[in-house]
Amino acid sequence: MSESYGGARVLVTGGTGSFGHTVARKLLERDVAEIRIFSRDEAKQDLMRHEVNDPRLRFYVGDVRDFDSVDRATRDVDFIFHAAALKQVPSCEFFPMEAVRTNVNGSENVVRAADRNGVRSVVCLSTDKAVYPVNAMGMSKAMMEKVAHSYGLNNPNAATTVSCVRYGNVMYSRGSVIPLFIRQLKAGKNITVTNPDMTRFMMSLAHSVDLVEFAFQNANQGDLFVRKAASTSIGNLAQAVLNLFRSDAKVEVIGTRHAEKLSEALATREELSRAHDMGEYFRVVADNRDLNYSVYYEEGDVTQNRFEDYDSHTVTQLDVAQVEELLLSLPEVRSELALAGLPAEVSGR
Repeated sequence: MSESYGGARVLVTGGTGSFGHTVARKLLERDVAEIRIFSRDEAKQDLMRHEVNDPRLRFYVGDVRDFDSVDRATRDVDFIFHAAALKQVPSCEFFPMEAVRTNVNGSENVVRAADRNGVRSVVCLSTDKAVYPVNAMGMSKAMMEKVAHSYGLNNPNAATTVSCVRYGNVMYSRGSVIPLFIRQLKAGKNITVTNPDMTRFMMSLAHSVDLVEFAFQNANQGDLFVRKAASTSIGNLAQAVLNLFRSDAKVEVIGTRHAEKLSEALATREELSRAHDMGEYFRVVADNRDLNYSVYYEEGDVTQNRFEDYDSHTVTQLDVAQVEELLLSLPEVRSELALAGLPAEVSGR
């Protein structure tokens, strides 16, 4: 990670999750003064405290829904990674207001506390489900992005820079499908998928941290950053896991879950029409048009017609062998293969 973090104090909301663990370990490789882990679960904090065992790691019990606890954790902080969220699609469908309280109101608390305490930069972590959202989780994340963007619109000269990053499925993160597949195989069960034709973007935890790092280094007020990513079908992903583990288990189709989409998009054509291609990343600059709507009704924006959505169905998709290679890049998968006495290599089936 960047040397610009030397001597800095960094706050990670939702810091006991998969992203928090990864970013904390990367930051501790640098000369950071302090990393504050902010979350609700003291048991997970205690576990992380013993796992990482570094005096620069400090733990704050609190909830992003509670402004006072966020404000307390934010004092004297230089950078904030805002990862706290409700992320499970089915639970957000049943309890949408809980998603609003955490993902929308909680994010507003983080931005407000950052502004109040003079934080240099805040990066809010979003998801491809925020693009053309059809479920409560995606809608709440889309609103989170609007909260972040509105800060810049209403505070153009603010000292605090607020930006967002957006990515797809993070492989082997907590609650993701790959560890579920492996657990099913280890238990002697078949692999269950909702719909083998669904496509999803694939990203490693390391790449998700790189994306946030890139945003911290390059963000202007209200920017959105998207990392270009490969996609694959859930059917190919399941078959790749079966191949690597030399398993004869079957793939059982259990049907689409609440409010799942056949494909996901990382960026809309409207966003891409004002985006800057930065190699591995798209930088979508803020739409800073004012409230003089008549100008845009009369003139419009012809550039939008030249772009397509950056969608998991339309980008280059990985075949089974390529997915196997991608999975072998994950240390967790290699570790599971070693425990099973299997070689960490493409199956050749």
